[in-house]
Amino acid sequence: MTSPLTLGTAAMLTAAPLLWAGNAIVGRMVHDLISPFTLNFLRWVLAFALLLPWSWSVLRRGSALWPHWRRYALLGLVGIGCYNALLYLALQTSSPINVTLVGSSMPVWMLVIGRLCFGARISLRQMLGAALSVLGVAVVLSRGDLRQLLSLQLVPGDLFVLLATILWSLYSWMLADTREPTSIRGDWAGFLMAQLVFGLGWSALFASGELALGHMNLQLSLPLAGALLFIALGPAILAYRFWGVGVSRAGPAVAGFFANLIPVFTAILSTLVLAELPHVYHGVAFLLIVGGIVVSSRR
Repeated sequence: MTSPLTLGTAAMLTAAPLLWAGNAIVGRMVHDLISPFTLNFLRWVLAFALLLPWSWSVLRRGSALWPHWRRYALLGLVGIGCYNALLYLALQTSSPINVTLVGSSMPVWMLVIGRLCFGARISLRQMLGAALSVLGVAVVLSRGDLRQLLSLQLVPGDLFVLLATILWSLYSWMLADTREPTSIRGDWAGFLMAQLVFGLGWSALFASGELALGHMNLQLSLPLAGALLFIALGPAILAYRFWGVGVSRAGPAVAGFFANLIPVFTAILSTLVLAELPHVYHGVAFLLIVGGIVVSSRR
């Protein structure tokens, strides 16, 4: 853990899952208008255009980006290209419930990746916090009846989301590595652009594969334009900004627990969109996940 968990850091690490939950809702609303890899590519194209006025200098020939381009190319591949591509592949054969359930293992993988790749120590508090967090997600997915989890069946897509979760854990630990020049690290727009310029290339590659296979779908409309604008501003730019700052302050292990707020926020936003009231199990799950965060973040 880099520093104690403050209210401001917790707010950033909470805002990112909230925006990503909104991304899931909006993505489902426009899934008939655009294919998944094309959606991912276009959102990063728009994010690139929105971010460029504040970060164009990082792309200049003499920028500190280029001596460290291998690091940023890897960050772009893992965090922007592969992670999203694997999630979209998972949803081709796996249900959203399975995807979210497998993804709820992120706090565990954060601890494992930190130990194996970065030599981080795993404390008893962190293990207890991980158990509480995963239990909270299970409560949401089972709608308060844990027996429903026994009926879930694993499919190939579950392996894709498991790999995506492991890669996002690796990405988060890489964000905590501050070896790059302060001229980039100290500029949030430049730091994101350094990753995005390479991640955009990886996303274009995946979208090209979708086109070559004949699976591309794009129906231009005002609803789709609005969805793309939200996805580019919120889940793409702001959420990555909040997550990057939160990880650098609190550390990847603690930040991983906040990722399990995504299914809770998704469930709540879904009920609001459908004009339904939240249930008691939503509150129970939220308390369990927050309890895991509190337990794991205490020194």
